[in-house]
Amino acid sequence: MNLDFTQKERAFREDVQQFLRNHVPADTQRKLVEGRYVSKEEMVTWWRILNKKGWGVSNWPKEYGGTGWTPVQHYIFKEELEMYPAPVPLAFGVSMVGPVIYTFGTEAQRSYYLPRIANVDDWWCQGFSEPGSGSDLASLKTKAERKGDKWIINGQKTWTTFAQYADMIFCLCRSEPAAKKQAGISFILVDLQSKGITVRPIQTIDGGHEINEVFFDDVEVPFENLVGQENKGWLYAKFLLGNERTGIARVGVSKERIRRIKALASRIESGGRPLIRDPAFREKLAACEIELKALELTQLRVIADERRYGEGRPNPASSVLKLKGSEIQQTTTEILMEVIGPFAAPYDEHPYKLREAMDWTAQIAPSYFNNRKLSIYGGSNEIQRNIIAKAVLGL
Repeated sequence: MNLDFTQKERAFREDVQQFLRNHVPADTQRKLVEGRYVSKEEMVTWWRILNKKGWGVSNWPKEYGGTGWTPVQHYIFKEELEMYPAPVPLAFGVSMVGPVIYTFGTEAQRSYYLPRIANVDDWWCQGFSEPGSGSDLASLKTKAERKGDKWIINGQKTWTTFAQYADMIFCLCRSEPAAKKQAGISFILVDLQSKGITVRPIQTIDGGHEINEVFFDDVEVPFENLVGQENKGWLYAKFLLGNERTGIARVGVSKERIRRIKALASRIESGGRPLIRDPAFREKLAACEIELKALELTQLRVIADERRYGEGRPNPASSVLKLKGSEIQQTTTEILMEVIGPFAAPYDEHPYKLREAMDWTAQIAPSYFNNRKLSIYGGSNEIQRNIIAKAVLGL
């Protein structure tokens, strides 16, 4: 397999880079470089700039607003967004529920929801995990009971990212209690403004608020909000999770973080010389870069192999990307903590030549703690190893 980019692909990368330089708001980029939270308004502003360019839902088929790019162009585009950095389009709408709707939904659902997802008129969140049903997602207990032309939903979802911003939530609900746990589950779209829904914040260890609990108490949802067939939601969930796990690789994020590590390690001294010249540190950083290059090549192989997998059949190698991608992201945050040392403390008053940078280096510790979650969400890494053993290695 030839892993070199063509002249056309290299020119495409340059076009993407030029667009980002000209259009990404400077404050938004600065916050991402410094590991700060970007506001909802800042994210939506940028995503609508992308959508106006025609790149908001680049991965969708052209008939639904996509670009018609090749898989390699999609890879380049996402990598450049992550490396610039700029906010990647809201995954819950663009990469998760959007493809489920245009693949399995009705024409009415496509006509209504897809344009709204593209322009972020609806902010979506994901209603999968529950207390006691995280890695064993099929054991979920949130119940959807059909009454006439409505669903009545009762239950609880947890770890719901950005539910405080969201207008809509896509939920897995048990619609046939007597069926075995992988069966009897339906995929339902729910308006978060519906009566009977309560969203409660969960504060994370870094002091932020990005995840929530969502409670459903006799919530009425129109029956037509069912996606696909009743009791076939597990099929659609597997399709969705395959897309999510590929995205979690985030090669561009790790590349940008390594660039940042090198820049900081060149300025901070250890033993009377820049840390970047310390042999033990260089060995650790080189090992991480080698792992990242292997991940990048694996992702390119998955891209090259996409034609083997039809709609609704995620490539099982996406589990490899999720597993190694999350581990590498955690490693890069660990190395950043090692580089900054005492400067990671939020209120450190140590007089040093990097004192002027203290305001943003203080974000490194929260980022380190927050990234512990990467090996859990999207299907824990232990579960990914089981998938790899069965589907990829044939064990």
